[in-house]
Amino acid sequence: MTKLLIRNARLVNEGQIIETDVLIESGFISQIKPGLSDTGTIQIIDAKGKYLLPGVIDDQVHFREPGLTHKATIQSEARAAVAGGVTSFMEMPNTVPNALTQELLAQKYAIAASTSLANYSFFMGASNDNLDEVLRTNPDTVCGIKVFMGSSTGSMLVDNEQVLDGLFRQSPMLIATHCEDEATIRINTERYKREYSDQTGPRQATAALHPLIRNEEACLKSSSLAVELARQHNARLHILHISTADELILFDNKLPLTEKRITAEVCVHHLWFDSDDYATLGNQIKCNPAIKAPHHKVALLAALIDDRLDIVATDHAPHTWAEKQHPYWQAPSGLPLVQHPLLMMLEFVEQGKLSLETVVRKMCHAPADCFQIDRRGYVREGYWADLVLVDIAQPTTVSSQNILYQCGWSPLEGHTFGASITHTIVSGKLVYENGQFMTNQPGERLLFVR
Repeated sequence: MTKLLIRNARLVNEGQIIETDVLIESGFISQIKPGLSDTGTIQIIDAKGKYLLPGVIDDQVHFREPGLTHKATIQSEARAAVAGGVTSFMEMPNTVPNALTQELLAQKYAIAASTSLANYSFFMGASNDNLDEVLRTNPDTVCGIKVFMGSSTGSMLVDNEQVLDGLFRQSPMLIATHCEDEATIRINTERYKREYSDQTGPRQATAALHPLIRNEEACLKSSSLAVELARQHNARLHILHISTADELILFDNKLPLTEKRITAEVCVHHLWFDSDDYATLGNQIKCNPAIKAPHHKVALLAALIDDRLDIVATDHAPHTWAEKQHPYWQAPSGLPLVQHPLLMMLEFVEQGKLSLETVVRKMCHAPADCFQIDRRGYVREGYWADLVLVDIAQPTTVSSQNILYQCGWSPLEGHTFGASITHTIVSGKLVYENGQFMTNQPGERLLFVR
């Protein structure tokens, strides 16, 4: 494997920013210090004026393969991820068929092993009738168990109380939950369907109904149940995409992340958009849990800073443009984001709302610690070389010409970020440089030390 020397970088890592060189050999970081010699080095990157970060680890994406490949594939979305500085992803089981058996899970790993430019892991899916299969999952090679405690696709809604109790009582590995109370959502849906129809006119239903149907009550009730079960059984619980200020009472910021048994994630869209944006973006930002009133995103950002929320992710969930043009009741939930999360968070840095060190901690260090990933998430000698170079003086405008999602659209289209991703290195390989992909060699399967 090619040796790679990065010179003159401003390294952002473990709460510090230092100027240094980084030498990569055989996929791993071998030396970190200024003035490294290029003797025997085949490839050199001069990073002067740029920031060097650990690669972003996105712990929640939907890459749609198998079964939904008209929306996306592992190959297409991994390319978009790498172009955005995301070097590792963890993908969800609600593909078609749902990844509810070890054999179906293995098939997804096989696809990624031959097509994914990024490093990868896949969640094992839980349902109301596959507890024995879930408990066969190897915690050393699989990121976690995914439980949908709210409306989902296929047979993945887990609403059987005995099954939930069994999962939390018996699972030896991390349980990641989508928390929305199904009964509350059904009641709200029936109410608003009585009031609105898809007929044209002043009472036509719009996406602005979404946060009223999938409301704060639905989120808090379900998240509270998950926390109660985790505490009762001392289970390792990770609640995905927290979207309300109401839920923040459930989370602790007194313990270091490595000692927490209950952790939480916030997604970039819940920090970026709010309910006022439905007027211009409509179904483009329809997602589950819903994007809600403006005060929620303010509270979520504060909780991210004070460590009640541990991780930033995307919940990247692409649909075709045609699907998103359906009337509100029929339009699918989810939006494509995996190409732009780092740029979105860097904009918060530019606005003075976050520090660059905090962005790295929440997008790189924390996912590695939360999931106990083997030798990733930090820039350390002996660790895998997953690295990103950022130029904060080179703007990026999101346009149809540079969107890499297979679906071909983004709710961020037309927005100009102040920074750009110039280089992405995945497991020691220079994969992306100044808008070009430099290799088609796949990334590595993530492993875990538990």
